[in-house]
Amino acid sequence: MENRRIFLTTAIASVAVAALPSRAQTQYPAKPVRLVVPFPPGGTTDQAARVIAQPLGEALGQTIIIDNKAGADGVIAGEAVMKAAPDGYTLLFGTATGLSAAPAMRKSAPYDPVADFTPISRTGTFGFFLYINDSLPARTMPELMAYVRANPGKLNYGTSSATSIVATAQFAQLAKLDMVHIPYKGDAPLTIDIIGGRVHLMFAAGSALPHVQSGKLRVIATLLPKRSPLAPEAPTMAEVGLTNLSINPWGGMLGPAGLPRDIVDRLGHEMSRVLARVDVQDQLGRLAFDPQSSTSEELGALVKDQLGVWRKAVRDAGIPIE
Repeated sequence: MENRRIFLTTAIASVAVAALPSRAQTQYPAKPVRLVVPFPPGGTTDQAARVIAQPLGEALGQTIIIDNKAGADGVIAGEAVMKAAPDGYTLLFGTATGLSAAPAMRKSAPYDPVADFTPISRTGTFGFFLYINDSLPARTMPELMAYVRANPGKLNYGTSSATSIVATAQFAQLAKLDMVHIPYKGDAPLTIDIIGGRVHLMFAAGSALPHVQSGKLRVIATLLPKRSPLAPEAPTMAEVGLTNLSINPWGGMLGPAGLPRDIVDRLGHEMSRVLARVDVQDQLGRLAFDPQSSTSEELGALVKDQLGVWRKAVRDAGIPIE
């Protein structure tokens, strides 16, 4: 009987010890988390990711490491996260460029934005604005459209991302404007050329707003759902009557497909708290980024809806599919 008691005690202890690693594995996160950003350091997306990553890391008790994987309109970053292990240690700071525009403009994208990722939480909306060269005789959207129509084929517009390509093409198609398209590889060279008068207008992020304040550029409208405090004079598209301009420069955090629900819930909970902080909202507001959290299901619905919206916009605007 005594030997039997010893055997049972030893067996129970062995089971308890064996269970410890399993319990330890459930404590997420147990190491730094990599947040893949689809654009180079210094841009609006990178800055927004860093503003969010620091307090999110503090809330999780681990460092959030920013990994910039720029190129191919966000496809390189998206593919890297898609192929990562679904363990919560590789996440994507996703944008409409990589998950709406790029798949809509390619015959065969390397991933399905709906099936190949786990939505976690929306991060917000990127502030895109319609800028024009200060030499143009237009100060409002109606004046700009009237001037372009009076000069068919004589004005050009620059684009530096898939979002700006689709936004401007849809704008031109809805407003029946005949303009020449000049593609650029980034906001910086495009901004230089629109200031110099070689480009007449562009849809671009808020990084060009300082040139509005210095009088080198004029801002006519914004794609944001409400006016930005950084450019309160710029009306929304709805305010100028272009309610059919349906694309949304959204941002969200996603992981690889198959991310465990408890990790999704933990990250989503902390994201909602971080994005509700006044200091975070203030920092993002200075980037013309409108913060907004969501549930996993809400982000998933947005990704699916916007993929359809962007595909229709690309088709209706006659943008060639690569």
